[in-house]
Amino acid sequence: MPLEVPSKTFTRAEVAKHNTEDSTWFIIDTVVYDVSDFLDAHPGGEAVLRQVAGTDATVDFYNLHRHEVLQKYSDLAIGTIEGEKQSIVTPALGDLSPVPYAEPLWLTPAFKSPYFNESHRRLQRAMRKFTDQYITPEALEKERSGEYVSQELIERMSKAGVLHMRMGPGKHLHGVNLLDGAVDGKEFDYFHDMICSQEQVRAACRGFQDGNMAGMVIGLTCILNFCKNPELKKKVTDEVFSGKKKICLAITEAFAGSDVAGLRTTATKTPDGKHYIVNGTKKWITNGVFSDYFVTGVNTGKGLSVLLIERGEGVETKPIKTSYSPAAGTTYITFDNVKVPASNLLGEENKGIYVILSNFNHERWTMACATIRYMRLVVEESLKWAHQRLVFKKRLIDQPVIRQKLAKMIALCESHQSWLETITYQMCNMAYSEQAKHLGGPIALLKMSATRAAHEIADEAVQIWGGRGLTQTGMGRVIENFNRTYKFDAILGGAEEVLGDLGVRQAMKFMPKAVL
Repeated sequence: MPLEVPSKTFTRAEVAKHNTEDSTWFIIDTVVYDVSDFLDAHPGGEAVLRQVAGTDATVDFYNLHRHEVLQKYSDLAIGTIEGEKQSIVTPALGDLSPVPYAEPLWLTPAFKSPYFNESHRRLQRAMRKFTDQYITPEALEKERSGEYVSQELIERMSKAGVLHMRMGPGKHLHGVNLLDGAVDGKEFDYFHDMICSQEQVRAACRGFQDGNMAGMVIGLTCILNFCKNPELKKKVTDEVFSGKKKICLAITEAFAGSDVAGLRTTATKTPDGKHYIVNGTKKWITNGVFSDYFVTGVNTGKGLSVLLIERGEGVETKPIKTSYSPAAGTTYITFDNVKVPASNLLGEENKGIYVILSNFNHERWTMACATIRYMRLVVEESLKWAHQRLVFKKRLIDQPVIRQKLAKMIALCESHQSWLETITYQMCNMAYSEQAKHLGGPIALLKMSATRAAHEIADEAVQIWGGRGLTQTGMGRVIENFNRTYKFDAILGGAEEVLGDLGVRQAMKFMPKAVL
């Protein structure tokens, strides 16, 4: 759809007269702008606008600015050129992108898929509109400022059922109104889950992406699947799904990352057996600074256990600075003689490794969903840029070396989306117990390969974008954010090397006595 502008029309000759000290007009895609009173406020300085006064500045503008700048300063538009129509697409909220490879093939009109039905398409439309309207504006603001996700957005996601859907399929969705009936909770499958995950990534704010209740996605799962105390389970899930309380997963320590068996945080039972006394520290915990509950891995003497610890006396949290936005709420946690009811044990004592491991599949799969979607966004941005950027009097896309880079990026993106959909289909048709047995390795290999692909795509994209790909604002914002933060997915949820080894070791378990 075209930009909404005043109906008044001008000739190009009329516009050309407005190149004086007192009057500065120019044209962008047939729309006439009067910037006479904006010269001093222009972030790039007055001289840049003086240079294009009275002319068609479309090419110059798109060499320097993103299209949304025109929407931001739409009040400067005074009309259009007589007899001419706008040619540049201005997407409306919720629209699909017409750029080739900007959408997964199942959303591309000419392509078909056996995996997706009408309920998936309804949810995708509703989730995109919700993201564009409510999540993206706040994400852009908070990614820059480092502030945490607002209570207003959390409550809006709660009322829309978005918080519930992010936990994946299950009884917790039954009877919940999901985005005004876009999908029935009883029909919700892992493809719906994938859609929710991938749509929210499009804000391109990696720190805020984790800050937006990622701790809930990986922490509340343990409550839903392993809490044996019905009253506690209902209390915590109700509080978290309503947005009144926040929860996070606290496993990693300075002494133990991927090596969860090396945890040093201890939980010692009191003589009467009614409580655990917890002592230790946790590091790099997402959302910890603003969480009320901590799903915590502890050493109980004869093995690992998992406890639900509520914020209170003896629990101290402080933020950790990392290379992505403080909006993520990355945290260092200290537990100092924290008294925890024995009924807060999740799963069996000394068998918490099963709680932790069962949680990994969905966490890693969700991270793969997000990484692959962000890769696609980088492809879209780079295709747009290559078509509009002029270098040596040629568009970038006219250079064979640039087309080769784009070909590599597209191929990596499409192949990993296809692999993701194949694994997602198995998740939809395999019992939870079977998933743990058969999909741990494939999901680990998918995540490892996806983050390796992200490395390649980030590298090629920065070369295409040059200095703009290293600048946090402006044209290359998405590229810079991706290049600076893709490594988080290569480390969080299990490092690439650990996941690769897991994938091969699982294959070894099923290896027959076959010889060459």
